[in-house]
Parts: sequence; C-alpha cells; structure tokens
Amino acid sequence: MVPQKSTPKKKTSAKKGAATKKSPKVTRKKSAAPSKKAAPKKSSTAKKVAKKEEPQIEPSQEDKSLQEAAASDAELFGQLDDKPQDKAELYDEIISKEMEREIIKSQRKQMAGKDSRKKKEEVQSKGPITDKTVEIPEVITVKEFSEKTGIGAAKVIGELMKNGILANINQQVDFETAHIIAADLGVSIRKKQSEASAEDVFKGNLEALLKEEDPANLLERPPIVVVMGHVDHGKTSLLDFIRESTVVEGESGGITQHIGAYQVKKNDRKITFLDTPGHEAFTAMRARGAKVTDIAILVVAADEGVKPQTVEAIQHAQEAGVPIIVAINKIDKEGADPDRIKGELGEYDLIPEEWGGKTIMAPVSAKTGQGMQQLLDMILLVADLENLKANPKRPAVGTVIEAHLDKSLGPISTVVVNSGTLNIFDNIVIGSTHGRVKVMKDYLGKNVKAAGPSMPVLIAGLEKAPQSGDIFQVVADEKLARVQAQSVSTLREAELLAKRGVGEIISQISSGQLKQLKLVLKADAKGSLEAIKESIAEIKNEDVGVKIILSGVGNVTESDVMMAAAAGGIVMGFHTIVNPQVKRVAERENVEVLQYTIIYKLLEDIRKILTGMLEPEEVETILGKAQVKQVFLTKRKEMIVGCKVLNGHIEKVKVRVFRNEEKAGEGKITTLKKVDENVHEVAENQECGILFVGDIKLEEGDILEAYKMEKRVRTL
Repeated sequence: MVPQKSTPKKKTSAKKGAATKKSPKVTRKKSAAPSKKAAPKKSSTAKKVAKKEEPQIEPSQEDKSLQEAAASDAELFGQLDDKPQDKAELYDEIISKEMEREIIKSQRKQMAGKDSRKKKEEVQSKGPITDKTVEIPEVITVKEFSEKTGIGAAKVIGELMKNGILANINQQVDFETAHIIAADLGVSIRKKQSEASAEDVFKGNLEALLKEEDPANLLERPPIVVVMGHVDHGKTSLLDFIRESTVVEGESGGITQHIGAYQVKKNDRKITFLDTPGHEAFTAMRARGAKVTDIAILVVAADEGVKPQTVEAIQHAQEAGVPIIVAINKIDKEGADPDRIKGELGEYDLIPEEWGGKTIMAPVSAKTGQGMQQLLDMILLVADLENLKANPKRPAVGTVIEAHLDKSLGPISTVVVNSGTLNIFDNIVIGSTHGRVKVMKDYLGKNVKAAGPSMPVLIAGLEKAPQSGDIFQVVADEKLARVQAQSVSTLREAELLAKRGVGEIISQISSGQLKQLKLVLKADAKGSLEAIKESIAEIKNEDVGVKIILSGVGNVTESDVMMAAAAGGIVMGFHTIVNPQVKRVAERENVEVLQYTIIYKLLEDIRKILTGMLEPEEVETILGKAQVKQVFLTKRKEMIVGCKVLNGHIEKVKVRVFRNEEKAGEGKITTLKKVDENVHEVAENQECGILFVGDIKLEEGDILEAYKMEKRVRTL
C-alpha cells in the first residue's frame, strides 16, 4: 500500500539529516516529535484511501506520548511551516521562539506597575474637565494644574506664554494666574480652603480663619445671642420662658441634657442662645480670643434700674463691639418705671430709638410673657442689619462654649459652628488638643450626622477637654490635627513664659503691634476716679491712645482682672486693696495689677508706657569721610583699597561714593584693617585698609562717606 511505503522513507531521510547535522540540545523525547510531525504530510487522495482501507488499529502507549508531545509543541510554538525540515532547522526555530517568549516575559516584568500611569495619562488626554468645578490650592505647579484640569501641560505652558509668563512644567503659579488660564481654556476652578495657621487658632482669630470666604458661597445664618445683666434682674427667667415657649413645636420640655446652648424658632428662622452665667463667662471666652456672639441682650429690672453689674455688662459688650438690645424686664411689677431706666442707660451711651438714639429697648415680662415675641422680632431685625452670613460648604470652624469630662464619653465639649459644616468622623484640632468626632448630639440629645453654621452641638472623641473659648477647625487627617495641636500647645507655653505685664505691653507697643493702651481703672472714691479720668484724657497724641475699658469705685475684683485679660490691658488701682484671690487670678491670667497712692505717679507711669507706643524715628547719622589713596585688588564686586580718614571715624557700615563732588554710587565696608589687625573703627587722620563691596569700581581720589540708620525713641 502506498501510505505504508511512504512513511518509512520519511523516517530514513529524517535519520540521515540527523546524522549530518547534530544539535547538542536534542533529547530523545524531542527527536520523536519531528518524525511524527513529518509523517502526516501526505496527499489528500492518499489520506482518503488510508481512511477507507486501513483497519482501525489501537495506537500504542509510545505513539500516544509522541502525539501529546507534538500537540504541546504546536500549542506552545505555533504551527510550523508545512515544508519538509530537518531536525536542526526545526529546533533552531523552536529555540528562537522560546527566546522571543522569554524577551516578552522580561519586558512585561519591567513594565509591571506602570500600566496605571498610562491609564491616567489616557484619561487626562481625553480633554479638559468641563462638567464640574476643579478645586486647586493657592499655589500649584503647571504639572499638577494639568493633571487636575485634564488640560495638556504643553497647552497650559502655551497659554501662560500668551499671558507673558515663561514657565516650565515644574513652575509654580498662584491661584489668580491659574484662574485666568482656566477661564481661557474653558475650565471652572475654585480655591481650595486652606487650613489656618496654628497662631490663628491659638489667638482665636476668627477673621483670619474665615477671611478666604468666597462671597458667592455665603448664605444667611442664625444669629448667636448671649444674655447679660445684674443678679436677680431676670436673666434666667427670660431664657427659660424663651426656651419653653419657642423651642421647635413638639419638643418643648424635651431638652434632656444641658449643653450650654440651644436653638429656638421664630417666623421659621432659628436663633441660637448661649445659656451662660452672664458676662463673666462672656468675658472668660473673650479672654481666650473668642468672638462667638453676634448680639447681646442686656436685662435690666424696671423696678430697680441700673446696678454695678449692669454697668460692667454694658462695658463688656461695648468693648467687644457687640450690638446691644435692652430688655427692660419686670414691667408687670408695681413701681416699674421704664422711662427712668432709659434715662439711666443714656449715661452709658445707650440712647433709645424713640429718643433719637440707635439702641433697641423692649419692655418685657419673663413671668407673663408680655413683649417676649416682640423681643425675638427685634433680635431677627438686628441680625438682618448685621448681615450675618457663612459658607456651609467649607470645612467647619467654630468655638468651644464649655467642656468637661463625662464618665461614659470621656472628654466632651459643647461647640458652636461659626462657618462650614461639621460632620461625624471629621478630624479636628481644638485649641491645644485634637480628636475625631465620634459622637455628635444636638441640644435635644439626639444624635446628628452634620451641624451647619450657628448650630450648637455636643461632641465626643477628643484627646482631652479643651478650654472655653478655644477655636476648633476641621483638618484633612489625624496627623495634621496632632501637629497643629502641638504647635498651639507650644505657643501657649511661650505665652505663659512671656508675662503680659507692663514690660510685654511696652514691647508690643515698640514693635508696632499695639496702638492703644487699655486700662481697667478702680479708685476709692468717685471724686478721685473722675479726677484721674480727666487727667488721663489730657494725655493726647495723634499716634497714641488711652482707652479706659472699665472704671468703677471699690477694690479690684476678679471680674476686673478678667476684663483686662480679655482686652489685653492692665489694671490700675488708686487707694484700693487687692486680695490674695484676685492676685492669684491675675497671676494665672498674666495680667499686671498696679496700685498707687499718688495720682501724679499713676499719670507718670501711663506716660512712660505710652512712650513705648510711639513708633521710633529712623535717623541717618554721618560717621565720617575717607579718601581712597590706592587700589590694591579688584574683583567682580569686591575691591581692596587703602584709605585715609579725613574727618569723623569709619566703621563697617554702608558708604556713599563721591567722585568729583558728585555721588557715583553706594557700597558697604565689610572689613577694616589697620596694618595687619582687623579693627571695628578707624579714627580721623589714620590710614587703613578696606574691603569694599559694591557695584561701582573705586578709583584713587574717591571720597567714601560712611553712614548708618538709627532708630530713636520719641517721647510725648
């Protein structure tokens, strides 16, 4: 049969080929593969005949293994050419395919981890992001700007060049420049809200913390109100009536825990009340820099009139610059005389509107509820006039009202959000401590997930309890919160070391940080007090001011010290007593308490303090002149010359160069030598060597005029 004869011939030729060209890598198993590979290569007619005539013979175990090897080789290396090949050529092809495969493997290993970057670039190359507003920091590199906006770096650089800025991919551009480029390229961007510095958080400088607000994002917020006044004039009764009658419907009496603040509703608008013990807490918060209150309600009893604590409350609110609404309480009682109260308040610059003034005065009764709704209307009216707004979209910034340790929650704090939205699980820095908001409850004790502007909430999850009046701010992560809290703690320690006494005030005055001396003045009698106030009023200067923030008759009290601490001033007492408790408070708050028995001594000390408040004058002093006798060495910007002092003396200071009696340039003497010794100055008629640094080249005969600028303290 034809197929049986043809098969052995193929095998013989394969053997001959193997004898002539031997490959060192050939094994027995592999040698069988090509022989079987060559066997099936018959004509199509022969195949058909074989199929019909040949009986079905079961292949042996060896044949099966050879077929499997051939199949695996075909799978691994692909089908080889149908042309007859000898073993050497076959294995060369197999080896070359193996090598190619190894190369591909190694290339894939080298590119491992780089696919994500390619994908990023592919996404970026799709075009500018126009479907949303991109948030960028105040300063950004061209590369980062390109990545965030989806605009190609080359296109950004080209746009910068059109605007006259030559930049590369690592060049930094400010937000204003980036905004112009983005607008030209059709991308909307906004400035990322940056975290405030530790110093701003430490000082409680809310203006600095909120200064970057975009006016387009500002929305109306509820007013924050504090109630102040004399003891037993009805502060607590007034707050209780408002809370019980105007808390959100259905929730009256539902306040399960005291958190120091709560909200009421009037005409579908909210008002936040701080439930604090009057102006003492208000002052304590101000002493730490907090300016949380928008409106102050001054409660005065219609049957008693203005009392010492009423005057203190007025002065506290006026010093803080908070609008005052007067609630004339107890008008239902016999002997109530609202007009007399209005007259007494006029002495303290609180003139009622009906008398031509600007102060709102509302007659009320906390017992019967008379006039209470009108009082709430007046609060909303003043809030409208104050134009109270905040940005609810930014990270929250707020103020601590009170804080303490709870047996189940640990350190907890009542805070009021000044701006932004505080969310559960936010990382916050709060004074000199930090934490993560794990629990947040409203004034009803209900768990809430978010708190917007002017909303009071109780939070837990802090490292330790903060102080009343501390500022809190939401930051990106726990690490940043810890670092900033540590910075605030360091600043507090530094402040404790630097006492706020007269020396510190004079230092601040000299550096230009203070332009007004604030005094708390106490005297033994009203006559003495008025005489001292008149004498202080005569100390005048256009650059200097003295402000008496609190004055009264009697001994120095803790409240006086706290007032001075809040204002950054000092306490002066004339023939007064300072008891040990007040001294301890003054020491704790770093407030200077000065006592006098002679008026002119008190006035003289004020003048001395104010002298430091005058900015020192900068005066130019001509030291002397020297003539260049010889030039020894000339470099690019340095020269060594020999000089003779004509008059005065020469020091290592700035000099003007005169040539032919005309100013030719300026420079500086960095080294003075007399013979071989370095000296600080050279006297008149003496010769010296000078190392001169300047842009002008000195010549023989030039005159060097040495001068220096001095600051001299002016006196009143």
